[in-house]
Amino acid sequence: MNLKKVSLLIVLLLVADQALKIWIKTHLCLDEAITVFPDWFQLRFIENNGAAFGMHIASRGGFDWGKLLLGLFRLAMAGAIGWGLVRLVRRGDAPRGVIVGAAMILAGAVGNILDSALYGVLFSESTPMTVARFGGSYAPPMMGKVVDMFYFPLFRWEGVPRLLSFLVDGRGYFFGAIFNLADAYISVAVVYLILFQRRFFNSTDSVF
Repeated sequence: MNLKKVSLLIVLLLVADQALKIWIKTHLCLDEAITVFPDWFQLRFIENNGAAFGMHIASRGGFDWGKLLLGLFRLAMAGAIGWGLVRLVRRGDAPRGVIVGAAMILAGAVGNILDSALYGVLFSESTPMTVARFGGSYAPPMMGKVVDMFYFPLFRWEGVPRLLSFLVDGRGYFFGAIFNLADAYISVAVVYLILFQRRFFNSTDSVF
């Protein structure tokens, strides 16, 4: 794959991620759900602050320094992944699966960065959300919230072990996590690369 094709793939993935998020954000109220397949698949609108491990380091003025640092770290990581991806493509001998996987990870990372970087400025805090006008935005750049929507309440898991409690939601349903397309890109790509491309990354000449 050449750089043009890889760039097009990343753009398409980003457009799909952002289009779905914006539609959810502007058509649903928080915690409102649309049933896609009864009993196991919903589109449920939630937002999270996007801070790792719930880290919030707010000053007396309410500014979340932890979230800003996390955002800057994500930008740096996305830049590093992009640099590595360009080197992989220019080498010409990297497996197509490795390139596609790295492109998916980069698209997923940038997709979630866009939420926190821009959504607080572009949208109001009302629900369903509208485009912010005349200073009606709810957060400065890098302080917006990440939109999640995919919810798969497959079955109730009674007596779930504490170590696995993160897999169920407040109502006791597995799978409890609600995620977005960007998260799915990253998760699928990482699992694929670990399972099927370990030999490439273990080689001495791997760019990563």
